[in-house]
Amino acid sequence: MSSLQVLNSEGKKSGTIDLPQEIFAEPINQDVIHQAVVMYQASERQGNASTKTRKEISGGGIKPWRQKGTGRARHGSIRSPLWKKGGVVFGPHPRDFSYSVPQKVRQGALRETLNVKYQGKNLICVDDFKKPFAKTKEFATILKNLSLSGKVLALLDGCDPSIQRVSRNIPLFRLMRSQDVNAYDILRHKKILVTKTAFNNLLERIAK
Repeated sequence: MSSLQVLNSEGKKSGTIDLPQEIFAEPINQDVIHQAVVMYQASERQGNASTKTRKEISGGGIKPWRQKGTGRARHGSIRSPLWKKGGVVFGPHPRDFSYSVPQKVRQGALRETLNVKYQGKNLICVDDFKKPFAKTKEFATILKNLSLSGKVLALLDGCDPSIQRVSRNIPLFRLMRSQDVNAYDILRHKKILVTKTAFNNLLERIAK
């Protein structure tokens, strides 16, 4: 049976957690991850691009010249798409790019991304930090003991609330709740730091 080491604040092994074989011993399903990530990325698009059609541009209410006899091509408005500063044909307009995939797909993507981090040895589990922190330096020392570098996503359920305050100034460090994290959040970070409480909450969310 697969297991995950649990470390203490000094980076030393303090125990293990048995992992479900049906989740962490299976090949990674990249298709379900792709579906979820594309959905999350689409929801982040602002969709603010906009152009004006010929009816939305001011001016052009009079025919520029008479229909016949000038030797020039016939025109009815200087705001035609054929003219400079005229309207745009089939241009972009504000829209909502977001869409939804089934809840089972989102759940499966979260499960697969956790498996990706576990197989890549980028999933670190620690004991719950019950002791309050007074300074950022104290918490940064713990991260150093755990050999965490690069972008780190921390799911520290069950820890003292002071962690939220002392971790704000640490670069490339993001703190979230296990109930709010999704597959895209996990993939965007190099290391995933979880407490035993947070990891058990995640196992409940991804249970098949």
